[in-house]
Amino acid sequence: VQLQASGGGLVQAGETLRLSCVVSSSGFSNFAMGWFRQAPGKERTFVASIDWGGARSMYADSVKGRFTISRDNAKNTVYLQMNSLKPEDTAVYYCAQARSRRSGVRTYEYGYWGQGTQVTVSS
Repeated sequence: VQLQASGGGLVQAGETLRLSCVVSSSGFSNFAMGWFRQAPGKERTFVASIDWGGARSMYADSVKGRFTISRDNAKNTVYLQMNSLKPEDTAVYYCAQARSRRSGVRTYEYGYWGQGTQVTVSS
């Protein structure tokens, strides 16, 4: 299983980015997906997750109301729409495939990880 994240970049505060993650797996629709982020010198933290069918999603408090996770099982792709970006959102963003159909917030609940895409938000 390989995960390829893209869509990061340098934006100003208040602007928008959309991250994508394509998963090379025939079983994509059987697993929940998540996004995590890691700022320099900090631990990797949970951002958002979505269950296998897309019916249920979870968000970190810091991004609720600004970020939206979605998935297209026909395209083996999960997205993270990021609106109203803030400088504190600056980090490397990682997509991950969960070990089950249910989404979670802990890194150990995910078995496969993408390479990460850099998001930098200037003030």
